[in-house]
Amino acid sequence: MAAQREPNSRLRDAIDAVGCTYEALARDVRRIAAENGEILQTNKSAISHWVNGTRAPSGRVGQYLAEALSRRAGRTVTQTEIGLQASDDEAPAESDPVLAATDLGRADVERRRFLAIAAFTTAGVAMPLGYDHEATARMLRARTGTSLVGAEDVDVVRQITAAFSAADERLGGGHGLTTVTAYLADTAAPMLRGRFPSEALRRTAFGAVAELAYLAGWKHHDLGQEGAAQRYYQVGYKLACEADPHGHAAWMMRALAHQALSLKQPHHCVDLVEGALRTGLGHVDGQTEALLHITHARAYAATDENPSAARALLAAEDALLRDDGPQPSYSRVSGPAAGTVASHTARTLTDLADHIGTEQQHRDALTRWDPEKYKRVHALTHAYLGDSLAAQARADEAVAAWTQALVLMEGMTSIRTRKAITSIRSTLAVYQRRKVPGAADLARRAREALA
Repeated sequence: MAAQREPNSRLRDAIDAVGCTYEALARDVRRIAAENGEILQTNKSAISHWVNGTRAPSGRVGQYLAEALSRRAGRTVTQTEIGLQASDDEAPAESDPVLAATDLGRADVERRRFLAIAAFTTAGVAMPLGYDHEATARMLRARTGTSLVGAEDVDVVRQITAAFSAADERLGGGHGLTTVTAYLADTAAPMLRGRFPSEALRRTAFGAVAELAYLAGWKHHDLGQEGAAQRYYQVGYKLACEADPHGHAAWMMRALAHQALSLKQPHHCVDLVEGALRTGLGHVDGQTEALLHITHARAYAATDENPSAARALLAAEDALLRDDGPQPSYSRVSGPAAGTVASHTARTLTDLADHIGTEQQHRDALTRWDPEKYKRVHALTHAYLGDSLAAQARADEAVAAWTQALVLMEGMTSIRTRKAITSIRSTLAVYQRRKVPGAADLARRAREALA
């Protein structure tokens, strides 16, 4: 840690303004670090050292500290504002989403520091709400190149995205990440600089690259690299606006909200999904609309707006019954809509403490997903089913569900599956003391899986 010559009065003033103790702020910093895959031991003494100027945060800790203060203040607090020097490795601000997609992909391939240390921010969730699509569209059209792009070029992007999406479901986000991001940087994004024989093909091309950017973000999310995932989702949103400022843009707003909800950070999520519904309603099919409504339900449940969550659940069920396809490829990527609605209904009911309803929805979801094609979904669903059974004091059944989850998780490179295994260990320890059949063997297998 680099020494400072005098107290950091900016940091002290920022802490005073939000009215929290050093201990509470240290706890926030540790939690935000954990969201981004880093375990810290930050305590109130560390905060005191930073304020007194005897030490300064190192690595990504300055980002976590600024984010912690942002969440308490209800606005964006920058590192500069709290007297910290922002890293030279920060991601460059790039208003052109085509160049931004290229830069992100190259940063992944080259293991660039700014992407490796990127932290998820709650302010970043709300990015679409203030985005000026028209200004970006004018800039993109002014920068069009000379090479001619045909339908076959766009089809290849879609085929590659589909192939790696399928592999991702079976092998986890760590499989093929570098290949996907290299293709995004070197081939797919640069294609958008070309000339297109029609406006329809141009929009289709932007949509195809937006889906590839989404896949890169999803793979980072599955690996627990949430800052990088958020940046790919933001770029995907901007590209989607150029392809379809209604349905596809709404879907990418959902992606940003979905990530935040997965991290239990619902700030801005209700506003964001309401914006997605305003943007998408009347422009999307029933299956896609159902997926927007179910995310709305999760956002409401996460913010304790239970009656609104119940209404959104009903809206999702009603939309699902509407047979007015075809469902676009950007929303088909999440699998069968009925299965996704069941899964997210279960997550919503978990927040509402309805464990019986949660169990029923998880069992329904399992019947709607192809177990071979969607192996990771089945693994996580069995894990969550076990959680709901444990909450109902049905220990034997919980152990059976978790055992099935572990079997399916073998060979996957996925932080989400590892977290699911980690989360059951404390309950298993209790089950072992109570001599629940199978608990000791499952605990052993969990240790081996995490080793």
